[in-house]
Amino acid sequence: MIRILGRMRSLSPTERRLVVEATVALGAAAFAIAVLPFRRVAGAAARRIADAGADDEERARQVAQVRWAVTACARRVPWRAKCFEQGLAAQWMLGRRRIASVLHYGVAKDDRQRLIAHVWLRSGPLDVVGCENEGAFTELASFPG
Repeated sequence: MIRILGRMRSLSPTERRLVVEATVALGAAAFAIAVLPFRRVAGAAARRIADAGADDEERARQVAQVRWAVTACARRVPWRAKCFEQGLAAQWMLGRRRIASVLHYGVAKDDRQRLIAHVWLRSGPLDVVGCENEGAFTELASFPG
């Protein structure tokens, strides 16, 4: 705990706010996935965002900040924060910034031929979270579609 507090002190005020926001978003996403039916979670993810029209450089900067905060916090929170939770949290954070994004849901078979699912998030051409292995999955749905 002391180590984490020490790290928080070394962050800039902007980074601290991002960490708090990402932690709250990951917690809300984990809670929603645990207690709500999939159609309700998907319905929330399917809401369209009116894009603020930021220039490409500003959009890339904000996407990078959200990516950093969500992935850093996902490794440290004491609850499940895998691809689905990260995708929902990042989509919500980008939505707060009026940056449109699309959550992709796909499936594949693992080495033992079991079906596995994966979620990844993109904002236009920019990878946000979960995109590093999305090519191995067949997309079933995207939100908003």
